[in-house]
Amino acid sequence: MNQAVVGFKNMSSEFHLQSILIIDDDNELTDMLATYLSSMGYQIQVSNDGQAGLAEATAGGHYDLILLDVMMPKMDGFDVLKKLRVSHATPVLMLTARGDDYDRILGLELGADDYLPKPFNHRELVARIKAIFRRLSLTHSGGTIEQDLIVNELFLSSSSQVAKVGEVEMTLTSTEFSILRLLMLNTGSRVTKEEISLKVLGKSLQAFDRSIDMHVSNLRKKIAAISNIEKIKTIRGVGYMLLSGQ
Repeated sequence: MNQAVVGFKNMSSEFHLQSILIIDDDNELTDMLATYLSSMGYQIQVSNDGQAGLAEATAGGHYDLILLDVMMPKMDGFDVLKKLRVSHATPVLMLTARGDDYDRILGLELGADDYLPKPFNHRELVARIKAIFRRLSLTHSGGTIEQDLIVNELFLSSSSQVAKVGEVEMTLTSTEFSILRLLMLNTGSRVTKEEISLKVLGKSLQAFDRSIDMHVSNLRKKIAAISNIEKIKTIRGVGYMLLSGQ
């Protein structure tokens, strides 16, 4: 295993340097990404196989984001993500190489926050990373702490990053949390898939892109595991609406 740390050391404890774990067996690519992302101000750790990457993600240091390749020796990206999601909600950006949708859909079903097909433009990668970090920065809005949201048995606190159905807390990915927040802020009104894609994923909705559908499906499953009352209504051909419960 080739493992390297690239980043800034001895920073003030008052400043949190966003840390990214790259799990990919392509040494040339990971070296290039580590250098590039480090120059963008991120602290980078690299693991070049799935087993080592999972160990680092779960038993190593704290990471704000994981870039996870699909095809790797010892343990592929799907198995890494599946095992990671048992205990960790760290945001995951899947790096997929295949031309069909299978890898992307399966990754989203298993709890990935977003995906990026290879080969990719470095600027696009940074844009996706920044979009994920924006979703993690919901604590403050306009300089003031956001009010908690309570709708139809659902409770959401951006300040504490807690989402509940009744008194039962849900474990949501950052993407699921942000989608739920957007729907709750627009209770009783339809929210288009394009709006969700722009405001949550930070990108325009592409033709035949099922990522929004998969995230909402995962969110519904987690809600349905606690309550059998319908919360999210599909507006066919348009998007979704959070029901008020009244």
